[in-house]
Amino acid sequence: MLLSATLSKPTSLVDEKFGRPITKIKLTAKASAQGYSYYMEEFTAKQVFHQHLTEEEALAFIDEHAGKTFKNCVKRTENQEITILANKKGKITTLVKDNAIKMKADSAGRGAVLGISKTGQDGLSRKKKYLIEEGTPVPFLVLLGVMTDEGKIISSRYDKFRQINRFLELIDDILPEVQEEIKKEGDHPVRIADFGCGKSYLTFAVHYFLTEIKKIPCEIEGLDLKKDVIEYCNQVTEKLGLSGLFFRTGDISEYSGKCNPDIVITLHACDTATDYALKYAVSHEAKAILSVPCCQHQVNSQLTGSESRKRAEKAEEFEPLLKWGIIREKFSSLVTDALRGEWLEGQGYRVQMLEFIDMEHTPKNILIRAIKRSRSQSKNKGKPVLAESLGIQPEIFK
Repeated sequence: MLLSATLSKPTSLVDEKFGRPITKIKLTAKASAQGYSYYMEEFTAKQVFHQHLTEEEALAFIDEHAGKTFKNCVKRTENQEITILANKKGKITTLVKDNAIKMKADSAGRGAVLGISKTGQDGLSRKKKYLIEEGTPVPFLVLLGVMTDEGKIISSRYDKFRQINRFLELIDDILPEVQEEIKKEGDHPVRIADFGCGKSYLTFAVHYFLTEIKKIPCEIEGLDLKKDVIEYCNQVTEKLGLSGLFFRTGDISEYSGKCNPDIVITLHACDTATDYALKYAVSHEAKAILSVPCCQHQVNSQLTGSESRKRAEKAEEFEPLLKWGIIREKFSSLVTDALRGEWLEGQGYRVQMLEFIDMEHTPKNILIRAIKRSRSQSKNKGKPVLAESLGIQPEIFK
C-alpha cells in the first residue's frame, strides 16, 4: 500500500498542467473507517493548496506526473522506498530500496506500524522506548489521526509519532531545571507559550505529557496567525475537555501574555518571526526556549545586496560561500542560527544546537535549546564579529 509520495523538481509542463508555479507536491495516506484516502499538498514559493484524493485517484495522479511533470518522485510503501527519476532527455529510471518498517493490520484491516526494530548484541530485535507508548489509546492522537482507537500507530503517521516523542524528550530533559526555578518564585503551574503553533500536534502532546504522564499542572497558550487553524485547535480542546490549554489568533511581534512564560516554544516560525519569539522569551525572562527556525531569508537577502557583498568580499575566507546562490542560501541559514545562539548566550542563556528529527524528513531540523543562567553568569555580548565581517544586521540584533 502507498503510504506517501513526494514529487519535486518540476518541469516546464507544471504551469500548463496546474495553472500555477507548483514547486513540490506531497501525498499522505489518511486512515478512516472507510479505508484510506490521500491528503495532497501543492506547494508554490509562497502558498500551499490542499485537496483530498481517493486511493485510485492518487495512484493515477502519480502515474501521470512522476518523471514527466516532475523529474523526481519518491514513493513509500509498507516495505519499500521507490524513487522515480527523469534526466534532461526524459529517460526515466526507477530505484527500489527496502526499508525496516514492519506492518500489522489493526482490527479494521488498516495498516498500523509496530515500529522500527533494532538488533542488540544478543541478536534480539528491540523496539525503541517512547515517552508516549504504542498500544494504549491517547485521546488527542486518536482524534488527530495518528493512532487508531485501539492505540495502534497509523502507518502513514509514524514519522509524526516519532517527531512528537523526540520533542517530548527534549522537553523532559529541561523540566527539572525549570521546576526548580519555579519553586524559587513561589510555585505555580508550568506556563508555556507556543508561538506559531499551527495544528498544534506538539502543543497537545506537551499538555498530555505534563498533565497525564508527569502529573505536572500547566498552562499552555498557542498563538498562530491563521484563524481557521486556531478555531480547529480550540474545537479539539473543547472536544477532549482539556483544561489549562488555550489558543488564540495573533502576531508574535504584537503578543502580550498575562504572565511571563516559563517555557517558550517556537517551531518553524518563518524567517524573522523566530527572532520576535526569541526576543519575547528573553525580555519576559523565560526559563527555557525551544526553537526550530525556518525560512531564514533575511540574512540571505542582505548578503545578496551590493553593499553587504562588497563589505563581505573584503574577507576573502567568505568569498566561496557567497559565490553560488544555493551555497549562499545554506550558509545564510547556518549563520542566522549561529548568531541567534550567540545572542542568546549574550542574554544569559546556556545554548545547545540539537538535531530535532532525521535529515531525511526535513532539512530544517536544527533545534535551538536555551536554558536561563543565573544573573551572575550572564555574558551580555555585543554584536558578534561574524555579523560585522559579513556586513549584515540580523533581526535578532535590532
